[in-house]
Amino acid sequence: MKNRTIDSFNERAAASAAAKQALLAKMKTKPTVTAPEGVVDRAARREAELAEVRARREAERAEKRRKLAETEALRREIEEFNRETAELEARANQKAARLARYAGLGSYRR
Repeated sequence: MKNRTIDSFNERAAASAAAKQALLAKMKTKPTVTAPEGVVDRAARREAELAEVRARREAERAEKRRKLAETEALRREIEEFNRETAELEARANQKAARLARYAGLGSYRR
């Protein structure tokens, strides 16, 4: 048996128009939902996190450079000390050799 809920042409046309209106209503753009004032969007939160990470890394690099410069200064100081010590030791050896030569020449003097 056929379903005869819509009998006349006018009723079928009205039902068709209502269906078309429903389809058009689906396709219309809906107003966008905006975030409440207190909520920070993801991009801003991500940028803040990146800025924090960059600042922390820059601080770590600066600390590393400071330690490296400090180490380099100590190394130079130690090298200078060793150079001076070696020079003084060489002079002391030269003086000892010179004194030994003079001590040996004392018996041959006229």
